[in-house]
Amino acid sequence: MMAPLVTVVSSPRARLFACFLRLGTQQTGSLQLHTGASCASKNYYEVLVLGGGSGGITMAARMKRKVGAENVAIVEPSERHFYQPIWTLVGAGAKQLSFSGRPTASVIPSGVEWIKARVVELNPDKNCVHTDNGKEIFYKYLIIALGIQLDYEKIKGLPEGFAHPKIGSNYSVKTVEKTWKALQDFKEGNAIFTFPNTPVKCAGAPQKIMYLSEAYFRKTGKRSKANIIFNTALGTIFGVKKYADALQEIIQERNLTVNYKQNLIEVRADKQEAVFENLDKPGETQVFSYEMLHVTPPMSSPDVLKTSPVADAAGWVDVDKETLQHKKYMNVFGIGDCTNLPTSKTAAAVAAQSGILDRTISLIMKNQIPKKKYDGYTSCPLVTGYNRVILAEFDYKAQPLETFPFDQSKERLSMYLMKADLMPFLYWNVMLRGYWGGPAFLRKLFHLGMS
Repeated sequence: MMAPLVTVVSSPRARLFACFLRLGTQQTGSLQLHTGASCASKNYYEVLVLGGGSGGITMAARMKRKVGAENVAIVEPSERHFYQPIWTLVGAGAKQLSFSGRPTASVIPSGVEWIKARVVELNPDKNCVHTDNGKEIFYKYLIIALGIQLDYEKIKGLPEGFAHPKIGSNYSVKTVEKTWKALQDFKEGNAIFTFPNTPVKCAGAPQKIMYLSEAYFRKTGKRSKANIIFNTALGTIFGVKKYADALQEIIQERNLTVNYKQNLIEVRADKQEAVFENLDKPGETQVFSYEMLHVTPPMSSPDVLKTSPVADAAGWVDVDKETLQHKKYMNVFGIGDCTNLPTSKTAAAVAAQSGILDRTISLIMKNQIPKKKYDGYTSCPLVTGYNRVILAEFDYKAQPLETFPFDQSKERLSMYLMKADLMPFLYWNVMLRGYWGGPAFLRKLFHLGMS
């Protein structure tokens, strides 16, 4: 196991704060009791949840309080559950990978049935799903939380290219530590960071590792030998102007090169070469040599959804953007990365959506019309160094929707500590237990206090 970068948070106050939170996580986590089953003991549930990620576990916990644990089931094949937002820091050596994962059985709400299988077909007209172990499971209400699919294979030379050194990706548990190894092994040359021409989860993460790598090069005396390049398929550095302006200042100050409309199409890992297509001139390509390459893979909706009746033309779960109820099937709901909600796909968005969806389903169960509306809130803690974060929060209109009574476009140590230690604590101990619906309450509290 590679040792983390011990100098990432240098002040005694920061280290004390981090130790306190880790202690709290250990103490709180040890009190929770879990029961889970590896196969379905019945074939009908009042609420069936597809997916055991952040959205699925959170909604199962909320639904358990609505209809009773014995009436809720989760379909999820994976043995381990990961808090993926922390992988940015794992790839930069600031956290250990072991910090990010726990057994799936430990996060399934106690008493809720865990159907350890993969969904292979959805049949909403008959209120049932089929799993890869031959089960047919019926439901009264269905919550789809299947996340997003990583499509490394759409880049020629991947994923087999990860067997070579100098290349990593913070988006997979299999490759995130390779990012840290590539960072440590860097000598001189191009350090290249990519953003694909598809929707992605946590759209800020591809550039966060760039800022952290630049900081690492400065700490280790390698900055003068590093040519840092961000090749993005997008036409802008960030979708919200306030934060984009702040990031552009950082890019200029730190002498980072950003090339827009550049999409990674091939990795020649044996030669340490990356091939990019110019999206403004289709067919025109450019080859970059690299000493370090961080790949953000193309992503898409899970294959099982692409041809499902619940999907829109692009393959995403087709839900009302304010209530999260399916547009055609009134007893079907979606949450998180697998939906076509027009906002960034982040864990913070899932938290906010969970509170809205909880209220939506409650009213549907009473044959009432949903009233609470999701405003598109999402958050992206933009890590700009080993002790600094710009906390971007915004809504459907790409307008800032900030929680704290100060300018969040400024780099702050306090926001780094929130990202690195407070948010993981809230995730494991509050959100996954169905008690965190995003920072709307805090925002109201701060604003009332300022008025």
